[in-house]
Amino acid sequence: MYRLELTPRARRELDKLRGGAFDRVVGVIQELGDNPRPAGVRKVRGPIHRIRSGDWRIIYALFDKDQLVIVGKVARRAEDTYDRVDELF
Repeated sequence: MYRLELTPRARRELDKLRGGAFDRVVGVIQELGDNPRPAGVRKVRGPIHRIRSGDWRIIYALFDKDQLVIVGKVARRAEDTYDRVDELF
């Protein structure tokens, strides 16, 4: 079981979600604690990964040695979604 942490930015972005989108995204984030590499996950660079939940992207860093998942960004899919991901963590 991996420990889950959210950055302040990820918390703010989650607070903006409403209804079904919020439930789906939170469900995916919770599942990362049990399986940090579910089907559909893509490695962005280094320890940074992303998983899709509908039109939303969850960008997180995975540290196996510490059994830690840090969610850095929750964003709607767009051209600039992955810009400056190195600065999230």
